[in-house]
Amino acid sequence: MFSHETTFLAGEETRLKALADYHLLDTPPEPEFDRLVELASRVFDAPIAVISLLDRSRVFFKARVGTEIVEADRRVSFCAKTLHSHEPLVVLDATKDPRFAQNELVLNAPWVRFYAGAPLRAPSGHTIGVLCIVDSRPRSCFSVSEQKNLVELAAVVMDRMEVRRLEYARKTSQARFENIAATSPDAIVCSGMDSLITFWNRAAEEMFGYSAEEAIGQPVTLIIPPERHRLYYESLVYLAQGRLNPETGSRAELPALRRDGTRFPAEFAISVWADERGMNAGAIIRDVSEQRDYEERLRRLAMHDALTGLPNRLALERAIKDRLGPEGRAALLLIDLDCFKDVNDTLGHAAGDDVLRQVAARLSQAARADELIARLSGDEFVVLLPSADPLRARNTAEMLKAAIAEPFVIDDETVHITVSIGLALAPLHGIEARELVSSADLAMYKAKSEGRARTEVFTPQLRQAAIARRHCEEALRRAFTRHEFELYYQPQVDLRDGSITGVEALLRWNHPENGLLAPGAFIHVLEKSPLAKDVGDWILHSACRQVAEWRRAGAPLRVGVNLFDAQLTSEHLLASVKAALDTYHLEPQALELEITETTVLNRDGAAIEPLRHLREIGVGVAFDDYGTGFASLSLLKDYPLSRLKIDQSFVRDLCTDPKDAAVVEAIILLGERFGLRVIAEGVETAEQRDFLLRHQCDEAQGYFIGRPVPAADFAARFLARASRRIA
Repeated sequence: MFSHETTFLAGEETRLKALADYHLLDTPPEPEFDRLVELASRVFDAPIAVISLLDRSRVFFKARVGTEIVEADRRVSFCAKTLHSHEPLVVLDATKDPRFAQNELVLNAPWVRFYAGAPLRAPSGHTIGVLCIVDSRPRSCFSVSEQKNLVELAAVVMDRMEVRRLEYARKTSQARFENIAATSPDAIVCSGMDSLITFWNRAAEEMFGYSAEEAIGQPVTLIIPPERHRLYYESLVYLAQGRLNPETGSRAELPALRRDGTRFPAEFAISVWADERGMNAGAIIRDVSEQRDYEERLRRLAMHDALTGLPNRLALERAIKDRLGPEGRAALLLIDLDCFKDVNDTLGHAAGDDVLRQVAARLSQAARADELIARLSGDEFVVLLPSADPLRARNTAEMLKAAIAEPFVIDDETVHITVSIGLALAPLHGIEARELVSSADLAMYKAKSEGRARTEVFTPQLRQAAIARRHCEEALRRAFTRHEFELYYQPQVDLRDGSITGVEALLRWNHPENGLLAPGAFIHVLEKSPLAKDVGDWILHSACRQVAEWRRAGAPLRVGVNLFDAQLTSEHLLASVKAALDTYHLEPQALELEITETTVLNRDGAAIEPLRHLREIGVGVAFDDYGTGFASLSLLKDYPLSRLKIDQSFVRDLCTDPKDAAVVEAIILLGERFGLRVIAEGVETAEQRDFLLRHQCDEAQGYFIGRPVPAADFAARFLARASRRIA
């Protein structure tokens, strides 16, 4: 144990000495390193990118983008975990990784979820730092090719640092410089102020094709094309005066000349110094052909989507900027694949990726040569047209819809895809890229809300509605944190004997300014907001807690709870319902989950399995507002239902409108044939109740039966009637 620790400490001291040789700790930002982290941020779509140096007890950030932090404690640093590894460290979700889940950088700002870091390894073999990318959002994967690109970019960073090490050695000790230069992979050439070569290392021999014996004594311009002689000499003059050439800075990228006459791009780090023989000049020369090719590949990666090969969001924004000059006009189609999530859920992500690639190919084939196709994100694509002609834009949209409507064959499975398209025109609907994309996005969501598989054109009213929606979402979030939501309970009765059989839990908002608000004032915003799942879970748990209390008091009630679409994922719904039942010791038969036709159609079958599992353990499933949407009769066969709810729009006029009466009779008959109990909503008169009773409807709820009231009022008014019911 002691021997191992001693060896580790000795190795760490050697590593720290290797780090110190670069003289980069606590130095200010430098453009050559800043450029590389900016490139990393773009290529890997990461908000934070850092070049970190691993000191004894801290991590110093030599270059950074996306964070103002300049150093971190090494004990909590992710980068320190790469110290003894030759491979990149990849953490897809830090909250699920036991090494980092309790890390203060995960639990607090910058809220690290995703991390990938490639070690910076010196020629000595020591890891002196890390090139890393960070995101506050988790990722599902970081591919082998992405890891390879990160490692290659880290090698570029290390190359820059190695040049710095050589420059520092040259400035401080000629003997040390020549010792390092002898084994350096970089060509090192020195000369007197007469420009005759005095030093020529082995790497220079390999790079230029001249041996040291052949090169020493020759003019340094031997390796510089004639048209660049002036620039080289001017740089020497500036350096001799203690200044930098404004044209080149501390490094000049020049074409270099090999013995056989071929040229290649090279970086010259030029310096001058004085010794007993007078002024001297030296250049550390690096062939940057591969590096420039690699950086060009990275720039291309930064502008293209890795999955489809299409231009990405950054490329799209630049294209829009280029096209929208002072008089620029354009049309933008934002295309979203309808119900694409179900492809991933049913066939797997590999099949989903295949669909996206095929969609990209079809769009590219269908578009004209002057139209740009880009993948925005996920299942969203964009077509940028060079004119603002609305007729051409609509025709293009229809053509693209038809191209995507053709069936896809994925692993012998036939997949049908429709698209919703939003159309925005420039400059009418936006003069900047983000504004134009935002306008098209709003129009696309309008198309989805109108039934999908259609095209909508942006109007200013859509943005006004979006602003109002955002304000409402913010107010709803505040309401949830301030406990302004409350559940009201409406009784449901057995029409044969009038006994109360159950209650429906209904959401109300005690608004601090507008008073008590019914769901109609806010539910359309809430159900589509990220808050829906949390509020839905709160409703579920609150309703179960209340009904469990009433059942313990002797009232054998069941409670109906409406589900949001966001709750209908298999893992979440099962876990949430079981947790509520277990927490409040409520029998499964006392809970009924209410789903709507719209929710069922949105999920495209994905909700069947969790509902079937819950139905098997005794939880009821009611089809709410049946008959108001587009659901087919097959849903009654496929879904594990226990009850149908007749929508109040049919009940309202059933005594005066023969068509409404016919619909109600048909739903009651369907319920009977499918073995489902039927309850009518919105019963407000004795005549309606009597009609329903005559036609053998099982249950009813509505103002005639009882209005929704708070829990305390419900207990006072109705609990005694419920308690008299024989369970």
